[in-house]
Amino acid sequence: MNKYRKIIISYDISDNKIRRSAFKILKNWRIDGQKSVHECLLKKNQAIELFLQLNEPLNQSTDKLMMAWLDSHRKILYRGCGKSNINENLWLWK
Repeated sequence: MNKYRKIIISYDISDNKIRRSAFKILKNWRIDGQKSVHECLLKKNQAIELFLQLNEPLNQSTDKLMMAWLDSHRKILYRGCGKSNINENLWLWK
């Protein structure tokens, strides 16, 4: 079954031009994020496509890219509070 799952994507990119490019790519996929950490709701094949898009311009010796699925059966720990610009009615589950 190929269902939508939450995934966290973060990057550490040294080159400003490549970092801006990665941010622009993620703006089309993400549901929320800030600077270099983004939350997306993707199917497995979409995550692979996004990984390939983000990975292509990276400098393998200096840049880092991390994508991690969030397990819906585990509690998410966080500290602080943030403000989301997401309409809660858009969620696929409740």
